[in-house]
Amino acid sequence: MIKIFETMNTKYLKISLGLVIVLLMAFTSCVKDLNTVPLDDDVVTSATVYDDPDSYKQVLAKLYAGLAVSGQEGPAGLPDISGIDEGFSTYLRQYWKAQELTTDEAVIAWNDGNLRDYHEQDWSASNEFITAMYNRIYYQISLCNEFIRETTDEKLDGRGVSGSLRTEIEQFRAEARFLRAFSYWHAMDMFGNVPFVTEEQSVGAFLPEQANREQVFNYIESELLDIETQLVPPTQNEYGRVDQAAAWMLLSKIYLNAVVYTNLPRYTEAVTYSDKVISSSYTLDPVYQNLFLADNHTAQGIIFPVLFDGIHTLTWGGMTFVVHAAVGGSMSPADFGIDGGWGGTRTTKNLVGMFFNLDNLKSFSFVNNKSYLQYPVLYVPGDHQGWDPTDTTSILASVNSDTNYEGYINVPGANSGFKLTDVPDWNSGTVYGDADAGGTSGTLTSTDGGNNILVVDPGYYKLNVDMTANTYTLLKTDWGIIGDATPGGWDTDENMSYDETEGVWSLIAELGTGALKFRANAGWDLNYGDTGLDGILEPGGDDISISEPGKYLIKLKLGAPDYTYSMEKFSSDDRGMFYTDGQSLEIADIFEFTEGYAISKFKNLSSTGEVGSDLTFPDTDYPVFRLADAYLIYAEATLRGGTGGDAAIALSLINSLRERAYGDTGGNIIVDDLTLDFILDERARELYWEGHRRTDLIRYGKFSNTDYLWPWKGGIEEGISVDSKYDLLPIPTSDIGANPNLKQNPGY
Repeated sequence: MIKIFETMNTKYLKISLGLVIVLLMAFTSCVKDLNTVPLDDDVVTSATVYDDPDSYKQVLAKLYAGLAVSGQEGPAGLPDISGIDEGFSTYLRQYWKAQELTTDEAVIAWNDGNLRDYHEQDWSASNEFITAMYNRIYYQISLCNEFIRETTDEKLDGRGVSGSLRTEIEQFRAEARFLRAFSYWHAMDMFGNVPFVTEEQSVGAFLPEQANREQVFNYIESELLDIETQLVPPTQNEYGRVDQAAAWMLLSKIYLNAVVYTNLPRYTEAVTYSDKVISSSYTLDPVYQNLFLADNHTAQGIIFPVLFDGIHTLTWGGMTFVVHAAVGGSMSPADFGIDGGWGGTRTTKNLVGMFFNLDNLKSFSFVNNKSYLQYPVLYVPGDHQGWDPTDTTSILASVNSDTNYEGYINVPGANSGFKLTDVPDWNSGTVYGDADAGGTSGTLTSTDGGNNILVVDPGYYKLNVDMTANTYTLLKTDWGIIGDATPGGWDTDENMSYDETEGVWSLIAELGTGALKFRANAGWDLNYGDTGLDGILEPGGDDISISEPGKYLIKLKLGAPDYTYSMEKFSSDDRGMFYTDGQSLEIADIFEFTEGYAISKFKNLSSTGEVGSDLTFPDTDYPVFRLADAYLIYAEATLRGGTGGDAAIALSLINSLRERAYGDTGGNIIVDDLTLDFILDERARELYWEGHRRTDLIRYGKFSNTDYLWPWKGGIEEGISVDSKYDLLPIPTSDIGANPNLKQNPGY
């Protein structure tokens, strides 16, 4: 059973998929319907299905559900397509991966099959995820074709369908034609020249011809223009079903990208149809977060969603994937309304940089504390820094100029050794080591330089040395902030992350008015405050006061005394929903979830904080088209020379999005700021993780053959440019081999 349509407040229609078995007999690339498998063992014909007038809406529901579910039993069983794990096979899950993992907006920690090829941009025609996307698109097209065949005037006349039912079915047919155009858009956008079949071809064994991109573009355009008046006016359909605004949005999208698809600009048409959407009865929801929660069917501005319901839409793809895969590390699944995280998806520093100044995230100036040169010091050469006694980043200091020294060292490897020297070389001073061969006695000796002091476990250590008693202690530390200014109050620490390159602990946190302190290991034995508020930290010092609430970048610099910190307040763009607790900005290992900031955009919680109807399967709908996208399309098409566009209106539209994001006019821009590059970044800020980024980067020439790089693009940590062939996905090898009418995309 599948929930598929909603009113604005009530989810009500469920369907039995046994009624739609006949749809399997539609389109094939090589007779086998693109690896589809039977929905049921029973023999069902179209005549049987449509004997019941209610079946028309049930079958229409299946067309919509094809974007959400994987098969005929939820969450698994009787899959629609084969050749891949059923949970991986859903339309939305595959589309999200193809549009997001291939870009700077998302990485995934899983190494299933050839999934890593997406972010590395080195896929081939045998990639099983690309094949699943392709098969999903054509399975969906086949369902739409069959429904359209069965709702012709001739078929309806033959069944004696008339009156209000006839009118309703004609509307259903227009919606089916939209859904087919929608999937052909995906085929054209991702695969270029593609197999092409409509309801005009009879069901049976035949090999589809290949249409070029321009032909497919023209077909999509003609279909949408033809059904425009047959669809209901904006906001007048059941939630989850398309209306005229959905057709206008799809037209706007293909017109904006027409240069990519046909080599001809259509920016004037993009202005025209995006303006139709903007001028319609759709409005912006005043709260951005509401668009991505479990009750987002009540949010304003979603024009076309893919619907999900925790009781009736059971799938391991769709929003189950989007919500669960984004939760891992120190993230609490309860904060997302789910029963567990899958530790998969995060983002790169490129998206973070759309919201924050990366230079500030990587480096910043601390208060002018005393230089270590003003204190007596000991040097700490060892495995952790290459046994270099001249390295002044690994030292201890005596702040009271006595025989007690302290400082912090980062030891990245297990079973690492180090020693102490009183001068920055091995020959002219005294070298100290452990008095015991095991290296862990805590007693120092200078006899023959002593034994290596051993650190068994990697970590960030506080090292104290008493040169009078010839002793040392090591304490492994993890740092965080705590206080009534922090989200966890005085009960729960907000954990910080250590950046080995910069040698600092950092955290982005939303702070309120109140106070905070830094403390180690979630306990009070070792904590720092700022007595005198001079920017220098003291053990057990005074609370650090926060007088202005907002989002802050907080950094803690330990190393050798003096210990300092910095707090930089950002203008709060509420769209930047990053989870940084225990997450690093940089990604050295793409398969480690804690590397790369996590995203907290989608949740199975309502706008009032209530958990969805099921902890595993979210109620959250996926927003395919939103009003905000129409604003951005209008602005971009205007800047690109679209006739009828008004620069002042474009600026006003962009600022309306930013006023919602900032809560005031503090983030507004002026006309000189409104450039094409700004709009590309603004699209990322507004629409990240909503399946637009790959198409946007290609339109801007920043996807391939470009100096715009992101971590692990091309399979290299710092990123490298890739061949322009990757602007298109390859037609799967299986289909090329089965259909001699198909020609592979260049380079594959």
